[in-house]
Amino acid sequence: MKTERMTMAQALVRFLDSQYVEMDGEETKFVHGVFGIFGHGSVVGLGEALAEQDHALTFYQGHNEQGMAHAAIAYAKQRRRRQIFAVVSSIGPGALNMVTAAGVATVNRIPVLFLPGDAFACRQPDPVLQQVEQDYNHNTTANEAFIPVSKYWDRVSRPDQLMTAGINAMRVLTDPAETGAVTLCLPQDVQGEAYDYPLEFFEKRIHHIDRQPITEDAAQRAAALFHGKRRPLIICGGGVRYSGADEELASFAQKFQIPVAETQAGKGCVVWDHPMNLGGIGVTGTLCANRAARDADLVISVGTRLGDFTTGSKLGFQNPNAEIITINVNRFDAYKMNATPVVADAKVALQKIAKLLEGAGYRSAYGDEVQKLKTEWNAEVDRLYSLESGEGMAQTRVLGELNERLMQENAIVVGASGSLPGDMQRVWRPRQPDTYHMEYGFSCMGYEVAAALGAKLAEPHREVYAMVGDGSYVMLHSELLTSIQENIKINVLVFDNRGFQCIDNLQVSQGIESFGTEFRYRDARSGRLTGDYIPIDFAANGRSYGARAYTVTNVEELTEAMQKAREDTVSVLIDVKVLPKSMTHDYESWWRVGTPEVSRNEKVRKAYADMKSHVEKARKY
Repeated sequence: MKTERMTMAQALVRFLDSQYVEMDGEETKFVHGVFGIFGHGSVVGLGEALAEQDHALTFYQGHNEQGMAHAAIAYAKQRRRRQIFAVVSSIGPGALNMVTAAGVATVNRIPVLFLPGDAFACRQPDPVLQQVEQDYNHNTTANEAFIPVSKYWDRVSRPDQLMTAGINAMRVLTDPAETGAVTLCLPQDVQGEAYDYPLEFFEKRIHHIDRQPITEDAAQRAAALFHGKRRPLIICGGGVRYSGADEELASFAQKFQIPVAETQAGKGCVVWDHPMNLGGIGVTGTLCANRAARDADLVISVGTRLGDFTTGSKLGFQNPNAEIITINVNRFDAYKMNATPVVADAKVALQKIAKLLEGAGYRSAYGDEVQKLKTEWNAEVDRLYSLESGEGMAQTRVLGELNERLMQENAIVVGASGSLPGDMQRVWRPRQPDTYHMEYGFSCMGYEVAAALGAKLAEPHREVYAMVGDGSYVMLHSELLTSIQENIKINVLVFDNRGFQCIDNLQVSQGIESFGTEFRYRDARSGRLTGDYIPIDFAANGRSYGARAYTVTNVEELTEAMQKAREDTVSVLIDVKVLPKSMTHDYESWWRVGTPEVSRNEKVRKAYADMKSHVEKARKY
């Protein structure tokens, strides 16, 4: 066996550079590049290996470990999980900054390789700078925090362990059912230690992503459930996008006249004006989708994990005869809510079930009801798009102007948290595939700006717009600097509504007086944050990084700023001043939250009683 002596870090870089995936005959280089912030735990080991020029991995300097990891997540998401980034940090705080992003990747089933530096495996310099020590187990470091948010976790404590660790990392990263965050902890001494690696470890390795077939029995069971069902409903999840089953689902819905409701991850797989598309479902769903869900006697869940926002905390499906079919490559997700599971790829499953239903002559009994529901909802969206106020711009008005007039049809919109995802799931009208990019499995504040960078790296010929609230922007916007440094133009629209207004709405809806959720000065007399709103110049902040920046307070200024943004060649920040509390309402949805059972506040007691009455009506599994 031929070998070559090299350090563990050099071997890791060479191994990553040799990984490819193949699906449906299309071969893609799997690891596009590396995001990193070097520290003493990585700069002389992995940093030296990356500095060599004998590999094709592009290195991008991040400016916050969580932010660069979000960019990596967005890149993989926009590439439909066919390409990934690795993210590199030092030990201690640098590594821990990535834990939140690892949770985002795992919850959303997005492949990202995390490479945090670690304490010395030899233990001789212990405790090294930034090392977390535990007196009960010296093997435990800060990196154990990655375990609950990783789909695969390993520590490479000897250079020869890299071979099994690397192959297992690729096994999980390329598995449609099990993918998510993969963490390989790299002790800083081991990164520089050498080993005689077999050359076959570095040969081009193609990971074949085979479509999970649907068995004949599973297809027959699923098709049989349609018998006698007059009001079926399809839920389109992110698995539809990753399977590439967009056309199959649209055709299925049209052929059998079954309405489609969308999750945040599935939104945009079917264009908004498809005759059967009712838009978003659940807590942030449309009125027409929620009404269809309420009365559905069969729910066909395709590629979604049925989170509480989708199911309305299990109250969304109120027909006592409702049954659920789940089509999912992940067996864990397929068994949720007492469903009939179809563990299979969405594309092949829809094709097979469609043939069986066609042979049986199946068709729903909706008639023109779906079109009536759509017409009613479209009128409501048009109303929200045209709201006027002498006090300022409503958030939905801004979204309408952007969606209908000011953005290109192929532009990508990126979002994650606050009131914007709810408004966008309800009112945004995607006209082309892969233009709606929403992280809502973790709903992680701070994802948006970094994710816009990742999406732009994945789709350099499209304009990308981060739709971010002021609260989320303040939390994390460091990768705006990365976009300037790399000359990768992104557009950041900061919706300044003066605080965490969606949480303020939730608070007030449960009978609690607004407390600690708005950006206000502390009042000297009350001692509480009830003073005037804090005026924040987000445009000035953008300019300080080197971005073009504009402040808008009305539609005319918004129009002018968007036109200038299209002409600008560097990143743009538009500070959009919107009216607080001008977001959409619940549209007959419900979300279960921990309302206090005991309170001196009568409004809270009433909210608790209301919550209990809803819980009694919700499905129990």
